Amino acid sequence: MSGIRSPWAHLSAMQRREARAGMLFVLPWVISLLVFTAYPVVASVTLSFTDYSIVQAPNWVGLQNYATMFTGDPSFWPAVRNSLFYAVFSVPLGLVLSLALALVLNMRAAGMSIYRTLFYLPSVVPPIAGTIVFIVMFEPQAGLVNTLIRQVGLPAPAWFSDPAWSKPGLIIMSLWGIGATTLIFLAGLQDIPKSLLESASIDGAGAWQKLWNIILPLLSPVILFNLVMNIIGAFQVFSQPLVIGGTTGAPLESMLMYMVHIYRNAFRYFKMGYASALSVVLFAAVMLVTIVIFRSARLWVFREDDGSGT
Repeated sequence: MSGIRSPWAHLSAMQRREARAGMLFVLPWVISLLVFTAYPVVASVTLSFTDYSIVQAPNWVGLQNYATMFTGDPSFWPAVRNSLFYAVFSVPLGLVLSLALALVLNMRAAGMSIYRTLFYLPSVVPPIAGTIVFIVMFEPQAGLVNTLIRQVGLPAPAWFSDPAWSKPGLIIMSLWGIGATTLIFLAGLQDIPKSLLESASIDGAGAWQKLWNIILPLLSPVILFNLVMNIIGAFQVFSQPLVIGGTTGAPLESMLMYMVHIYRNAFRYFKMGYASALSVVLFAAVMLVTIVIFRSARLWVFREDDGSGT
């Protein structure tokens, strides 16, 4: 043991005090990471192999929860399909509209800072309050949306009362909160060197050519970030479908998103072990999708240091 030297031995007294101070500053974050992130993850994985109902001690059941999930739960696959439908349509639509809005807000015009603030404000509105507003707007008989649709002579759908229109209505509602994504795109646009765009204009490039050949390649890292974050958020949509359809996912389970299914099993049926198994599957699915996106990023994400994809 005499040959083992302390890692602090080569440090001076001042350096040791600075190292201790740094550790003390980092300690709250480390404790928070262990208590609020690492422990819940480990506990969820462990409980997913048990039959646990809060009031009784966990009973080890092995892979039974996972077998029930894929073969014995009639609501599992509808929840998966609903969440996939929502993610597949809401994420691309939200990205395109937020990018278009960011391009508009990046223009030089009087009072542009006010417009930027106004478009960002909806993203900080509490989701439940915003959902209630949209329920009123999409009311089949007297709602503002259907009133305008009837004015142009088109048939007005029942929206959240019709299984065929409930998810499209939810996707439209999701566009209410694109302000945060727009703000990130706007920051990326302002980081693009103006000299490149001016040189392209001098060479005769039009707006579409500059967008396709300069703006989008240089903005591709921002697009990657927003894509990943929006996909994660889409799979975790919870408050809006819960307010609209409750824990049953009405009408006809069309609003039964995956997170609502987890919540229903955990806090309505008190099947904490089964709900933990559902959470583990969601985590694995989101991680797999994220890995695939990052692997594909090398084909389309531009890196300025060498002029190629990542």
